[in-house]
Amino acid sequence: PCAVTALVALSFSGAIGLTFLMLGCALEYYGVYWPLFVLIFYFICPIPHFIAKRVSDDSDAASSACRELAYFFTTGIVVSAFGFPIILARVEAIKWGACGLVLAGNAVIFLTILGFFLVFGRGDDFSWEQW
Repeated sequence: PCAVTALVALSFSGAIGLTFLMLGCALEYYGVYWPLFVLIFYFICPIPHFIAKRVSDDSDAASSACRELAYFFTTGIVVSAFGFPIILARVEAIKWGACGLVLAGNAVIFLTILGFFLVFGRGDDFSWEQW
């Protein structure tokens, strides 16, 4: 019951984030679909964590160099996802209003991804590994 509630809440917040992204692209005033390339960052964001979880076999999670490297790469991906629409707005490929909507969508989506790993990444009997 608790996991189902969390899954529904995460699905709802993901839908809200994608709605912000689509509004930044599809509104008639903006009308440019370049910000959709941010979707690539959404998909590659969890990959370093998955690789580090698979490679690191030690139980000492606090001092794992592989996990720290995964955090570093994930941080680079997230910062790049926030920087991409700003660069597009600076070179006037998109309008600043679209940039704001994409940045709001980024914040919601990345918080949703973080929430997914916090809720389902504990490694108990009901975890994301079952999906």
